[in-house]
Amino acid sequence: MQNNVKQTIIIGASAAGISAAIYLKRSNIDFLLISKDIGGEMLTSGIVENYPGFLKTNGFELTQKFEEHLKYYDIEVKNDKEVVSIEKVNSDDKKNNFFKITTNDGEFFYSYSLIIATGSKPKKLNVPGEDKLKNKGVSYCSVCDGPLFKNKIVAVVGGGNSANESGILLSDIAQKVYVITKNEKMKGDQILINHLLNKKNVELITLGITQEILGEDKVEGLVYLDLKENKNKEIKVDGVFIHIGMIPNTYFVPKEWGILNEYGEIEVNKLMETKIEGIFAAGDVTDTPFKQIGIAVGQGIIAALSNVRYLNQKRE
Repeated sequence: MQNNVKQTIIIGASAAGISAAIYLKRSNIDFLLISKDIGGEMLTSGIVENYPGFLKTNGFELTQKFEEHLKYYDIEVKNDKEVVSIEKVNSDDKKNNFFKITTNDGEFFYSYSLIIATGSKPKKLNVPGEDKLKNKGVSYCSVCDGPLFKNKIVAVVGGGNSANESGILLSDIAQKVYVITKNEKMKGDQILINHLLNKKNVELITLGITQEILGEDKVEGLVYLDLKENKNKEIKVDGVFIHIGMIPNTYFVPKEWGILNEYGEIEVNKLMETKIEGIFAAGDVTDTPFKQIGIAVGQGIIAALSNVRYLNQKRE
């Protein structure tokens, strides 16, 4: 058994996980990189103008660059595998305890340490019509599905940077874009807000709460509550893009370990360590207040270096 235990397993192959993998490879650590995909939510990011070294790119192009870096170091990703549980296992000598990782296809993997970099997934509105019309006009990825709505009318629901980016992207594709936010004004980076509001085919609807998405076989409209007039209003749209926040992918982390906060995020210190010895976390899955690609990269590097130090100390 213990001959098959890796030094480290990284769970997740987006910005944080890939960065950690590069640094572990350079440190000659015996590790596995396990993920259900490469890029995660980074792949779905719209316009990216704040990642150093790239004046203007997008999530798809940036993911390609990250993947090229993996290939340069000959790092294999065990792809299409979703981790469904992790547990502690006592070693034969009771000194070098390790972790057992189970994936959705029933495979087991073992390691002396873990770096959790599973990111987050989009929140749902939980309104009538949302589930029924998913992939029939309802989308959570403007980059993926935006091109399908060329010269059509769409709505973006959300009030932060993801919604700002989505509105900007879709304004160059669709005939008209409604941006609906429950707030009095859009939030996020002012440069993105200005860009959005300068788009002639974008109409901003503030103090609006989405009530229902209409349609049978495809999206045909949207109902929202106008808080200014306290009545429901309907608009005709061909697509609805939902960008109202993210949920951390920590469903496989045992709650009894006590490393999750009230939002399901993994609590870490400045070295990306959790309260469980040998478990590190990085990126959007953590309790960092800022969710950015650049921050995830930095946290992935810190997690890798902390992990290397941890393994070296275990050898002593």
